[in-house]
Amino acid sequence: MASAIILASQLMYAQKVEVNTSKSQVKWFGKKITGQHEGTIQLKSGHFELQDDQIVSGNFVVDMQTITNTDLKDEAYNQKLVNHLKSDDFFGVSTFPTADFTVTESSKFMNGKATISGEITIKGKTEKITFEVIRKGNEYTTQIEIDRSKFNVRYGSNSFFDNLGNTAIDDIFTLDIRLAVNQ
Repeated sequence: MASAIILASQLMYAQKVEVNTSKSQVKWFGKKITGQHEGTIQLKSGHFELQDDQIVSGNFVVDMQTITNTDLKDEAYNQKLVNHLKSDDFFGVSTFPTADFTVTESSKFMNGKATISGEITIKGKTEKITFEVIRKGNEYTTQIEIDRSKFNVRYGSNSFFDNLGNTAIDDIFTLDIRLAVNQ
């Protein structure tokens, strides 16, 4: 009887889950006509609440100042790209040092998968996104495609400029996210 009451109370109340930022990883991939670049960015903080095997709320903050590039081996060119990504041409990191995502709704986990919807804010602009999350033990993974033009990230975008030819940069960039949680 006591165990049934404990189980029922766990299903009724949300459990706050903290993300272990030092064990989590966010990789980014951006494509252009002549190739692609990739790198990492660090999660500053993150948590979500689980209730009845469903993420019912959550917030995640990315430290935009931690953008790195991992594909360019020439240090000078690498730093030039990173500084450009941090500039107002791209993410305007001095004005917008963080980006964040807030969960607004989700499905229950079925076979380790759930659909999450929420609002992502980059450069002060907020858009709704939906994506699938996979849970394996204390790890949650997802791949999110983001249209940078919706966040006024205009540099090299065919959405804003004509005649870019082979200097055009794809509006879609991809985030591969692996969250390790403390449970």
